[in-house]
Amino acid sequence: MKKVTLLLSIILMMIFSSYKQEKPLYKDAKQPIEKRIDDLLARMNLKEKVMQLNQFTLGRNDNANNMADPVADIPGEIGSLIYFGSNADLRNKVQKKAMEQTRLGIPILFGYDVIHGFRTIYPISLGQACSWNAALVEKACGVAAQEARMSGVDWTFSPMIDVARDGRWGRVAEGYGEDTYTNAVFTVASVKGYQGEDLSSERNVAACLKHYIGYGASEAGRDYVYSEISSQTLWDTYMLPYENGVKAGVATLMSSFNDISGTPGSANHYTLTEVLKKRWKHDGFVVSDWGSIEQLRPQGIAGSKKEAAFKAFTAGVEMDMMNRCYDAHLEELVKEGKVSEDLLNDAVRRVLRVKFRLGLFDRPYTPATTEKERFYRPESLKIAEQLAEESIVLLKNENKVLPINNVSKIAVIGPMAKTKWHLLGSWAAQGNSEDIITIYDALQAEYKGKAEVAYALGCDFDGKDRKDLEEAKALAAKSDLIVLCLGEKKNWSGENASRSTIALPQIQEELAMELKKLGKRVVLVLSNGRPLELSRLEPISDAILTMWQPGTPGGKPLAGVLSGRVNPSGKLAMTFPYSTGQIPIYYNYRQSARPHQGKYQDIQSTPLYEFAHGLSYTTFGYGELKVSVSKLKRGDKLTVEIPVTNMGDRDGVETVHWFIQDPVCTISRPVKELKYFEKQLLKKGETKLYKFEVNLERDLSFVNGEGQRFLESGEYNIMVKNKKIKIEIVD
Repeated sequence: MKKVTLLLSIILMMIFSSYKQEKPLYKDAKQPIEKRIDDLLARMNLKEKVMQLNQFTLGRNDNANNMADPVADIPGEIGSLIYFGSNADLRNKVQKKAMEQTRLGIPILFGYDVIHGFRTIYPISLGQACSWNAALVEKACGVAAQEARMSGVDWTFSPMIDVARDGRWGRVAEGYGEDTYTNAVFTVASVKGYQGEDLSSERNVAACLKHYIGYGASEAGRDYVYSEISSQTLWDTYMLPYENGVKAGVATLMSSFNDISGTPGSANHYTLTEVLKKRWKHDGFVVSDWGSIEQLRPQGIAGSKKEAAFKAFTAGVEMDMMNRCYDAHLEELVKEGKVSEDLLNDAVRRVLRVKFRLGLFDRPYTPATTEKERFYRPESLKIAEQLAEESIVLLKNENKVLPINNVSKIAVIGPMAKTKWHLLGSWAAQGNSEDIITIYDALQAEYKGKAEVAYALGCDFDGKDRKDLEEAKALAAKSDLIVLCLGEKKNWSGENASRSTIALPQIQEELAMELKKLGKRVVLVLSNGRPLELSRLEPISDAILTMWQPGTPGGKPLAGVLSGRVNPSGKLAMTFPYSTGQIPIYYNYRQSARPHQGKYQDIQSTPLYEFAHGLSYTTFGYGELKVSVSKLKRGDKLTVEIPVTNMGDRDGVETVHWFIQDPVCTISRPVKELKYFEKQLLKKGETKLYKFEVNLERDLSFVNGEGQRFLESGEYNIMVKNKKIKIEIVD
């Protein structure tokens, strides 16, 4: 009996030893990632490699611009899926197929457009930028990542960091405004928020910088069209946010739709390979935008889907998002010798690297949780509400009509007053409009026991129907003050939402004019996804504020600002022109040959509300700028300071924007350039010192058309508001 037991033990040991020897290295979590990738690549055949470079969809596709035939039988070898589910059930079923019914068991990467929240929806990104609170945006992205990852999403197609200066372009809602530096700061905050310290954490997702590059320069604000961008402008305006995002460790990038001066973004070897991979050393991968490879055909770059696949892949696009070009033609291109094995292996390596870093090989499934565990956590809602409060910009406040106090009857009028759906904004992911409190309901709650709040529609968002006008006028006539709630529907901004004018529809403007005839004070509340033309509305409004599209918090943050419970602190991240005809108009334009001429002859040339404009319920006084040293050599340190005093009778938060100006340079520079901003709370009567620690090479240098930075000797100006101080760099 002892001999039998011993024999069985030996056999079991031999089996266990054999199993240990045969276990693939790539499945060993203790091994370095690069070794695991090497081992897996060596085991993969050509078809398996190609399939890793394709992305299909799974679940409901609610984006009308990207409708495609559903994939009936998703191959287990697929590299990635866009996942439209709000829980992990379907995802885990498909993942099980990949892990258990394929030869190598390579996990699928699940992506989704988590743009400004997953279920807890935050203000649109343009509104977030107006908060000038990068730390808070980082927290919001962290919440979005937590909700998404727990729901089965590993990868978000966010942030969008296209510098955008044409408000007619609907996608300005998705980015951080007109300024290069601002976009760069919020890029880093977003990447850190999404990816955290450990990408493999079950609360983090891989981020994706988009749309690489220059998509915001599309002609006349029209989507998918040509963009004329010189090499100089490419570098001094559009590249910095992407470069900073790569330095921050972003996992992926998305190639753009637009044709960049004759070479589309999804076939641009210079930007995708020479810059991104070779110069910046990015080791993640690039995914195409939806259909942007196949669309090389109508752009006139490729004559067939096979040629499109060749041009995109050899340019540096590793993953094909719903083009069906790579799965159809890449294997053939490799066999024909047109695409090298080395290039194919490098692309697959990049995709696998992201999957390993996400921990998908070791934890391929998303644990089941309840909606209560995933969504609307108290801290998440608190962050959303604070971000919405800080995003609100008070544009005008004549005779201090705001905050609204000491009134008995408030008329809330307009198409935005009782809507929920349109407060979500575009790309609202899994947001639920039923969870939103309307502006009207929020004001009723805010003024309960203090004032009577009544509602009338007045008019619809657009059209010519005036049937509701008289009811609104009757309500306004017997009220002390009108809160007029106008703005844009959620689908008026976002993708494929270009508009020829950024003025509100005529019916909304007519409503405002009719109400003003009653002689009542009018507080104009705007919910919008872009800057608006307000030249006819501004003169008849006593106060104007934009709440943007606030997401889940809905009207509550606005009610707090209107009542004075919240002191507004938002400042514009994008210029509001006087009229659409001024576009493009932005603060950091190049110096003119004749500064005293070249103006519009029929309208003013200045904007209605400039970049960084925003009012408070208190007054801030700015002292004198002081520098630590006025003459410096390269490598020296410089500190610039300015004292700011809260001169009002209530606490307030003030953002100081620091600009530099180089009056004379080998390459002409903008009239001023934002280089730093800082936001601080100042209690009434308090003075605080704002400091700008200047790095000469980083903050005063410029970049040429080859992407090389240079710092010239000479005089520079550092500016805050109307204050300016001069320094000099000497050889």
